[in-house]
Amino acid sequence: MRSINVRSLAVASSSSSFGCNITGNNSTPYKAYNLSTSQSFGSRTFGTTTENEETKREENNDQKLNDESATVDEEQATDGEKDSEEPEQSREEELQVEVTKLKDQLLRSLAEQENIRRIAKKDVQSSKNYAVSSFAKSLLDTHDNLQRAMEAVPEELRVDHENHKTLANLYEGIKMTDDNFTKAFKKNNLIKYGAVDDKFDPNLHNALFEYADDTKEAGTVGQVMKSGFMLNKRVLRPADVGTIKK
Repeated sequence: MRSINVRSLAVASSSSSFGCNITGNNSTPYKAYNLSTSQSFGSRTFGTTTENEETKREENNDQKLNDESATVDEEQATDGEKDSEEPEQSREEELQVEVTKLKDQLLRSLAEQENIRRIAKKDVQSSKNYAVSSFAKSLLDTHDNLQRAMEAVPEELRVDHENHKTLANLYEGIKMTDDNFTKAFKKNNLIKYGAVDDKFDPNLHNALFEYADDTKEAGTVGQVMKSGFMLNKRVLRPADVGTIKK
């Protein structure tokens, strides 16, 4: 292998060129090369190219920074718009909830007032209808006594004005009094009920005893011991009866 010895290296700063003399072992000098600024490896050309690349790189970096900054600004602006819209939506939702709540309270208040009005009206009507309950009930005993008095007179003597005029007149007077009682009761919606052969109803009748009778239908009223009365369709006193055994 041939060895290369560098003999001289000269740099000319004024002409921006340098030269090299290269000799081998046989002391044969190689051709010296002069590189100038006009050649591809000139120092000035190389330096200018590097500066341009750095300038372009810096411009690209600046452009990227500007783009990133613009993107960040747009995102911040978008976030700001969202933040500004959210309170408005939240406030609208709060108002809607409040309106719904107030509407519910209003409806409840109106319903409660309607219930109070209805209950008060019912109480007034009930008081009006049954105000005479106690008084009417106290008269029922008198009516019962009149009924017993008439039943005590034998049927053949009730109209015998020739032989038993006094007794017949007494019976007639008692009957007229009882009839007036009955008319007064009806006028005040106090209705008398309870008759033989009526269907037995535990809500209307009070069964005192039960007996067998083949001539009557089972489960009906066979005897009426005490008549019942209803005041405005409400049982004031149930009828005391004897029922037919099933």
